[in-house]
Amino acid sequence: MATEGKYTNEEFDAEVEELVSRTELFIEENKKTIIYGIIAVAVVIGAVLGIKYGYLIPREKKASAALFAGEQYFAKDSFALALNGNGADYMGFEAIIDQWGSTDAGNLAKAYAGICCFKMGDNIEAIDAAKKSAAISETNAGKAFFLIGTIWGTTQCKGNEVESRAQFWVATDYMNKAKKLDPSLEAEANKQIANFAKYYPEQANAFM
Repeated sequence: MATEGKYTNEEFDAEVEELVSRTELFIEENKKTIIYGIIAVAVVIGAVLGIKYGYLIPREKKASAALFAGEQYFAKDSFALALNGNGADYMGFEAIIDQWGSTDAGNLAKAYAGICCFKMGDNIEAIDAAKKSAAISETNAGKAFFLIGTIWGTTQCKGNEVESRAQFWVATDYMNKAKKLDPSLEAEANKQIANFAKYYPEQANAFM
């Protein structure tokens, strides 16, 4: 057990691993809520557009058909195949985004892609996908900011006392944004913030 409120490297690594596991469990249990929350406003907007019958619906059908196989891979935790395609009859979430990114299915592919990248350990791409989803609306942004906060909070950085722990400040900032924009995330966001707070750099070191 650490003394005087400080963590040893071993304790720090162990607790970060526990935080990663808890966060991944939350995403796994709530991924449908997160994904469908991200596209909810886009669905409403698409439904009222006057051009939907001549242009949007045919595109939506093609995108949805392409997305279906990806959802099957995603459900089986085959994240690389879901993201990049199988080289035969399924193009992958990234290609769906490129071709039909403005459709509801394309927006759903962005959310899937963000979670795939996170699960595959590609945090940069995961954050990029989450930011694209956040651009849809403030409602979507809450879910996307939660994912970004999760990514920062489970990233291990190198450096001194401040450099190796400053990411927890960033993670907390995104969690605060997430719960402000989406009150349904408040309880879990607060739980994550409490965990992140254990690893903040000491103020004396931060401002030396």
